[in-house]
Amino acid sequence: MKKNLSRKKMIVKSLACLASCVFLAAAAGFLPKADVPRKVVCLDLFDSIKSGLENANKILGTAEKVADSTQKATQDLTPRQEYFLGRGVAAVILKKYPSWDNNLANAYLNLLGQSLAGCSQMPQTYGGYHFQILNSNEINAFAAPGGLIMVTRGMLRICRSEAELAAVLAHEIGHVQNRHGLSAIKQNRMLELGGLLLKEGTQEFGNSELKKLTGLFGESVGDVTKTLLVSGYSRDQELEADQAAVRILTSTGYPPQALTSMLRKMKTALADQSTGFAKTHPDPLDRVESVQDLLQTDDEPAAPQARINRFALASRGF
Repeated sequence: MKKNLSRKKMIVKSLACLASCVFLAAAAGFLPKADVPRKVVCLDLFDSIKSGLENANKILGTAEKVADSTQKATQDLTPRQEYFLGRGVAAVILKKYPSWDNNLANAYLNLLGQSLAGCSQMPQTYGGYHFQILNSNEINAFAAPGGLIMVTRGMLRICRSEAELAAVLAHEIGHVQNRHGLSAIKQNRMLELGGLLLKEGTQEFGNSELKKLTGLFGESVGDVTKTLLVSGYSRDQELEADQAAVRILTSTGYPPQALTSMLRKMKTALADQSTGFAKTHPDPLDRVESVQDLLQTDDEPAAPQARINRFALASRGF
């Protein structure tokens, strides 16, 4: 009996070790090493998520099991748990929207995104911020919990400057820093999930509890992706992300007027659409009005030539 119990613990520990390095895919090399360029790591992340979609159900529970769950059970997940949740959400989105694997364009998107995230109220997340272009003509962008941000080619193509693209990314970073994704998880599910995670800090999971945890975590992923893809965030959350975007843009030297410029363009571009972004976001002109008081002027200053040149080069890959 003791021998079987010992063997069971050894298997669980082995799975825990594996799960800490993989989630939905082999995540080895995901966290940056000293000799690995950041842009390479950023691009590899979404490859690792895509490559392991078929193993999602098997890994969800195991990966979450090794999260930092010794903290008290509250309505908030720990940063590590939020990271695992975000990877699950990103995997679902990548099943609907395939990635656009243009290395130059994605590297540019990541460099710009990292610069903006560094000036947000949450400059670092457990797994870091990562940005990926989606191969879709739909005008949309998504921010998964933990800092995984995805932008469609359709959205990129209506950006006419680096400042406008920065406005899109800053808005999504605003969702991350305010942890809007976690608010999508149903209250009773969050409390039950937190209770199980607290129990893990004091004793081993039984098979039934591990199965329940797997189910709860998968359902939480479903809650967040439903919000991103179907119902959308609340109007207050969208306005809060816009306000965060204005502050981030100002802090990084981009004109905050680029946000209102993009919103007006989206209003025109989405006039005949009732799905995607048009379905999940408030009217763009309402959002323009809500941030108007934060802008000192409506006039957008001319961009430096270097900024114009690098955007022109990168946008060829959009």
